[in-house]
Amino acid sequence: MVHEIHRVVSFQKLAPFTLRIHFDDATSQVIDFRSVLKGQLYGPLQESALFDQVRIDPEVHTIVWPNGADFDPAILHNWSESSPALK
Repeated sequence: MVHEIHRVVSFQKLAPFTLRIHFDDATSQVIDFRSVLKGQLYGPLQESALFDQVRIDPEVHTIVWPNGADFDPAILHNWSESSPALK
């Protein structure tokens, strides 16, 4: 199985818990994260004040939060195929 390599280059907040994420291959995804904000790592992101602290990590080129939560850029890039497994 080949693991695709993608980099997040920018994002915009569109609505609460919803981001438009732009990738280095000139594609983008609109992702509503509410359905996956569960568990010990992602559950705290249900608090909008924490979720809104999202940033791009310059080393791994993906979105990250202060509590250590992040997503593999390939999962974000292929969200419609990847997200059911995260729920």
